[in-house]
Amino acid sequence: MHCPFCRNTDTRVLDSRVADDGGSIRRRRICSPDNGGCGKRFTTVELMQLTVTKRSGANEPFTRDKAIAGVRKACKGRPVTEDQLARLGQEVEDTLRAEGWAEVPAHEVGMAILGPLRKLDEVAYLRFASV
Repeated sequence: MHCPFCRNTDTRVLDSRVADDGGSIRRRRICSPDNGGCGKRFTTVELMQLTVTKRSGANEPFTRDKAIAGVRKACKGRPVTEDQLARLGQEVEDTLRAEGWAEVPAHEVGMAILGPLRKLDEVAYLRFASV
């Protein structure tokens, strides 16, 4: 990591924290004055990108909206609100991130959706599972 002030390559991490959404890590760093650096502190944000591996072998970034769109079709005509769908999408993304995979098979995304969807609406669960 280069220091944004003096461009020195020798920096140390002082503190690391997972951001609120769980999708990024904030790191507090210091430019090492021992090796000719300026000694200033700065913050970096590292994003953790989930990638979905499709059956065809193609990879694409995970998007919560795409997962919710599939569930929305299964919930058509059912008493499920957009807020409930948004919470389901967040729960699914949290589950996938907790697995620690950088690349998630599409099948695993579907399996991660089934649990929360079954708790939300049994008919929508059956519709989604049958596809």
